[in-house]
Amino acid sequence: MSAGNIGPVLVAAAGSSSLRLTVFGDDGKALAEDHSASAPGEDVSGSLRQLLAQTPSPAAVGHRIVHGGPGLRRHVLVDDEVRAALGNVADLAPLHVPPALTVLDTARNLLPDVPHAVCFDTVFHAGLPAAAREYAVPATWREEYGVRRYGFHGLSYAWALGRAAELLGQRPQQLHLVIAHLGGGCSACAVRNGTSVDTTMGFTPLEGLVMSHRSGSVDPGALTWLQTRHRLSAEDIEDVLNHHCGLLGLSGTSDDTRDLVRSRAAGDERAALALDVFTHHCRRGIAAMAASLDRLDALVFTGEIGEDQPEVREEVCTRLTALGLTGGLRTPDDASRPAIVSGRGAVIPIVVVPTGEAQQIDHETRTLLRGP
Repeated sequence: MSAGNIGPVLVAAAGSSSLRLTVFGDDGKALAEDHSASAPGEDVSGSLRQLLAQTPSPAAVGHRIVHGGPGLRRHVLVDDEVRAALGNVADLAPLHVPPALTVLDTARNLLPDVPHAVCFDTVFHAGLPAAAREYAVPATWREEYGVRRYGFHGLSYAWALGRAAELLGQRPQQLHLVIAHLGGGCSACAVRNGTSVDTTMGFTPLEGLVMSHRSGSVDPGALTWLQTRHRLSAEDIEDVLNHHCGLLGLSGTSDDTRDLVRSRAAGDERAALALDVFTHHCRRGIAAMAASLDRLDALVFTGEIGEDQPEVREEVCTRLTALGLTGGLRTPDDASRPAIVSGRGAVIPIVVVPTGEAQQIDHETRTLLRGP
């Protein structure tokens, strides 16, 4: 191994209902990968063993963890103290962190002699200014309970920022961008001079934009009313907000925008409503993020919906003329590469960047191993 090389890095990106395992070489290219469309469970060990049998032994493992809580504000190498801290914040993102910890524990048992890094979606937003970070709640809630805006999708934002800057011929530190990550979870972020200064997700990944089967923001008074008037338990409300809302709750049929676009074309009014509400909240979130910038150098779409659903991009941008955006977007010639999709002569470029969370975790893990 040369001084600049680390060797293969295994990246484990566990979601609420999926597990993506990728081994990257020193050149950033994937040597092997495995994608399961089910939540990590007892089969994690088998998936890891099967993948490891196909590649050279990894020199390190990088893990995606959605929420670092108030104490873990940097990507770090795992030791027993860090692992204990992760267990203490798991309930802040109950759909995401527990499955990721299952993968982390299994991988540490299978590969005990290599370093394991945990990379947090919250780190990108760790420097949010107080005006964007704090909720208007009592000091006890903020200081003792840690109720504040943490923000998420940070690994995706970091990757999209770097690729968009390259495409625009600028350094990230020169840009004022709004980035919209639209996928199973959805959020928008304001980036000023390469730094997150506002974002739509908050204390948990439930706040903000309408999502596939998560509600996004709901009047907190409605939730307490459901508890006091209709006797719904906190557990029932949490389950519904996380699993039965969003596009699925509005349409009653699907949480996939591709299905809903087809159903709308066939005359399904509930599918049309779901898409209307979804794109309305996207526009509102993007406009709110632009309010934290001095100017808008570009709007960047990423995430599965952001990169694969041209109808959504078009409906969002066509009705954001107040920000200087326009429709008439083109579809990228190569879906695997970043592209400017706005029309010729557009005042503000609209950029599509394929999701790169796994690549960003590989990068952050190697950075940790190389040290300061």
